[in-house]
Amino acid sequence: MSALLGAGLALLALAAAVGYAFPRRRLRPAGPAVPALPYVLGATGSACLAIAGGEAIAGHAVALDVGGWLGSPLPGDQAMGLAADRLSGLFLLVAFGVAVPVSVAFASWTRQHPATATRLLAAGYALALGGVAVVITGQDAFTVLFGWEALTAAFYLLAGGCRDQADRVGAARVTVAFGKLSGSVLLMGLLLLAARAHSIDLAAFARVTGDTRTAALVLLIAGFAVKAGLVPFQVWLPRGYAAAPGPARAIMAGTCVNVAFYGMWRALALLGPPPGWLAGILLVLGGLTALLGIAHAAVQNRLSRVIAYSSVENSGLIITGFGIAATGAATGNRELMAAGLLAASLQMVMHAAAKALLFTAAAGLESAVSGVSGVPGVSGDDLETLRGAGRRAGWSGLGLAVGSVTLAGLPPTAGFVSEWFILEALMQQFRVTALGGRLTLAVAGAAVALTAGFAGVTFVRIVGLVVLSPPALAEGAGPAAGDYRWPGRVAVLVLAIFPLALAALAPLEVRVLAAGLSPVVPERLTTGALKSAWVLQPVFSGFSVLSPSWLCVELPLMLLVVAVLALALSGRRMLRVRRVPAWKSATIGVDGADSYTAFGYANPTRRVLASVLHTRSGVAPIEDASDGTPHVRYDSDVIEVVEAWLYRPAARALRRIVATAQRLQSGRLDAYLLYMLIALMAIIAVVTALD
Repeated sequence: MSALLGAGLALLALAAAVGYAFPRRRLRPAGPAVPALPYVLGATGSACLAIAGGEAIAGHAVALDVGGWLGSPLPGDQAMGLAADRLSGLFLLVAFGVAVPVSVAFASWTRQHPATATRLLAAGYALALGGVAVVITGQDAFTVLFGWEALTAAFYLLAGGCRDQADRVGAARVTVAFGKLSGSVLLMGLLLLAARAHSIDLAAFARVTGDTRTAALVLLIAGFAVKAGLVPFQVWLPRGYAAAPGPARAIMAGTCVNVAFYGMWRALALLGPPPGWLAGILLVLGGLTALLGIAHAAVQNRLSRVIAYSSVENSGLIITGFGIAATGAATGNRELMAAGLLAASLQMVMHAAAKALLFTAAAGLESAVSGVSGVPGVSGDDLETLRGAGRRAGWSGLGLAVGSVTLAGLPPTAGFVSEWFILEALMQQFRVTALGGRLTLAVAGAAVALTAGFAGVTFVRIVGLVVLSPPALAEGAGPAAGDYRWPGRVAVLVLAIFPLALAALAPLEVRVLAAGLSPVVPERLTTGALKSAWVLQPVFSGFSVLSPSWLCVELPLMLLVVAVLALALSGRRMLRVRRVPAWKSATIGVDGADSYTAFGYANPTRRVLASVLHTRSGVAPIEDASDGTPHVRYDSDVIEVVEAWLYRPAARALRRIVATAQRLQSGRLDAYLLYMLIALMAIIAVVTALD
């Protein structure tokens, strides 16, 4: 198993070298299969790492000594190495389990987009997967930070590798800025622990106690929250994901973001219960992140932005579950801790599978639309451009539909099971004695309930417009123009099976999660969610008679029973086609300018959530240039509240400070010596006062 870990990392390193070392012009003579080689190597390496993770969950030893590679081994217990226990194995299995089919789809996509599949993109892809593996298996602070910074560099390459569009350059800068922020905060937290533990070994950090432990835990959670996209750090995530081309978004959202959740889980295992106020902050911010993310996703007109903001929502849901676990740990309630951690892990697994599926399918749909239009440079990202694209690219359309239903939390998908567990875990506030803990759980529960409702509205629009709507472009084009070829289609099909299989095999998934979470909570508490071998119940037995397992079976059956009864009682009248004059309500049968648009469908959401989105609308008269006929134009737009009220004022203040500091750069040596003298006197005064 250790050989598998080493082989996986070696294959990812080889993929990075192959992808970057050879310019594209040298690859052309070798044929179209050569640009796909880095992704084939990446798929093979990911499979090795996923198998190694599964073996680690089973309790087998998975370790790789890298002290000699990075320099002289450190003295004492500070050995540098890579290893996977049950918790690391769980995240290896999840992250690289979805990376395998995504990499196969990536290889298929590069053959259709040779101009976009640059060597920087290939290098960033391999570096991202390698960084994830190093962070999850790192056994010391240096190795973890090394992997974290490698991941930041990889995100910069993925978001800014295609520099032909101006918005991607700015998005790459924002992405790397928040990546450096998270790395800096993690560095401070790890240095604080290392200074007190006198070791950089992660296991030694468990000996740290007192205020140092609390301060370090806050810093670590904050650093991981930046990567996960928790409010107010979520502004980088929609930009970074949308800027990355094709299936690179699936790697970022389905694989890489899991390192943030791994860090939180690992910090809880190493440093123990957090203070109650930190658990409350996580609950409130998690619920707010989920609600704000789905609110923005519901009104976006670009598919990549919809899916990216949905990632913000799911990060909020996962962190809400972690906040429940933190509340249980802070109050000494191990069952509540197990309930929250299980709910968060179920949501994390679902998000990895569904988000990888959605972004992979979206890349195929965008290719199909570009192929139909036949116009170079036409963006296939706009929902109006993608109208009906699911009919032309049937495999990608199927993937988009399954992923959308999953993220909407509908049965029989894994999204229904995971959100059910989160809601039931939030209903346990009566088990918390402190009033503050009860209130934060109640507030988070209300936010999650609203989020679940608007998630349905969001993804109904996606399925209705993109998959079920008649095509908007080139009516005479073929049905699958530009869709994936057979390897990519197989990859999309495998990814589409994941959310359905996870729901059908949810009791088995719970047993795997219980084994993986055993370093944090006892396995017997997590498996308390099993009423029997194949039936789920709440972790607290007797709390509810409803079971997600039975509901996933009963609801589709009830739908089938209602349909059969309606058909039997109505006879042929139910299937009779009635033709009436169309009322301009954008219902079925209304085409052209009178049909629903992506903007029009989302407008009620803009109005309902105006206080959250700060919707701005207005009516202005315009004149038709062709015949001078007067018309009325209706405009409605939303703003990113955190960006408008926090980051833009901070950026303006920073520019003023920089402008003031520039005046000090006079170029005179005597002035610089004076500045140094003033600074030295200030330092001496501070040190004297502290003594």
